Amino acid sequence: MNKYFKKLVCFITILAMVFTLAACAGDGGSAENTGDTVTVTDHAGYEVTLPVNPERIVVCDIVPLPSVLSVFFDSAEKIVGMTPTSMSAAENGLLSELYPEILNAETSFINGTDVNVEELLLLDPDVVFYSAGTAALGDLLRESGFNAVGISVNKWDYDCIETLENWISLISQIFPDNDKTDAVAEYSNKVYDLVQSRVKDIPEDEKEEIFFLFKYGETDLMTSGTNFFGQWWAESIGAINVAEELTQENQVSINMEQVYAWDPEMIFISNFTSAMPEDLYNNTVGNYNWSGIEAVEEKEVYKMPLGMYRSYTPGADTPITLLWMAKTVYPELFTDIDIIEYTIDYYETVFGVTLTEEQAASIFSPAREAAAGF
Repeated sequence: MNKYFKKLVCFITILAMVFTLAACAGDGGSAENTGDTVTVTDHAGYEVTLPVNPERIVVCDIVPLPSVLSVFFDSAEKIVGMTPTSMSAAENGLLSELYPEILNAETSFINGTDVNVEELLLLDPDVVFYSAGTAALGDLLRESGFNAVGISVNKWDYDCIETLENWISLISQIFPDNDKTDAVAEYSNKVYDLVQSRVKDIPEDEKEEIFFLFKYGETDLMTSGTNFFGQWWAESIGAINVAEELTQENQVSINMEQVYAWDPEMIFISNFTSAMPEDLYNNTVGNYNWSGIEAVEEKEVYKMPLGMYRSYTPGADTPITLLWMAKTVYPELFTDIDIIEYTIDYYETVFGVTLTEEQAASIFSPAREAAAGF
């Protein structure tokens, strides 16, 4: 083999390795591990160099993340700071029962997206996670000398499973000793494919029409249009989001006239509101009258699960929430599915977390108080 040919083969081999590494990185970010430090590209596009397996973690306004990190580590010992809204979900859900140490996390350093830098410095964090969409907060954290890592909630078009997979991918790059990338992706896609195999042939005119009550109070009535998580949930279980005509980003304010015009067959209430199904059945909130809505007349109003966090968003509970919602909307298609057994199996298989039947069942009976902070 002549020298020119050897060089050509070497160049092609190196080029192939580069493309392979680039493909493996995906949208979840890339990483370079030197042994003591790791350099990652976060969801906001910033390169961040920080210690491998950081010991002290603060989570700012990406509020589901403390719960994801807790099951990722099967411990909350590393979490030294998080928002009050993350704390209220932990206090009123399964998270604090499994990991009581999470209740020791500091919350006074942040109010919404406003961070008190002096108080944050006192927590001495090795890494600070924030919402990649809050650019000003990211700038403040970097300018203040923190290892700031942006995590996105909407980079993947509100696809809860893809979002969770990319969260886990990036977290696993920072904490390689706990890598759960493949485990989460495999189980999540197994559940998604199971659901799709059973709902894909539902005729359009037989699909259930559902409504997401994201927030509800004396003066608030908010739902999910086409650009929020509710749209993904509906499409993923073969149902129709009655509010899909609304194109605003995130939650959308509406009125009862619109709800009556849509007349949904089923209603799902998030844990971002303290409202429960009986509040709609008995018209006990504000001056709203739900009595003429089909879902209310037929007692087809459901509170969404609260496991590790409020399940409307992406989070550790996403695959189980998807299966629960599909079974709730189309029970005849999922008669063989025991949601409690699936929940126990999921947490054991993916995260090595052992739940009792009572703990698994509690996920599907959330408390009003879990909405505190919203």
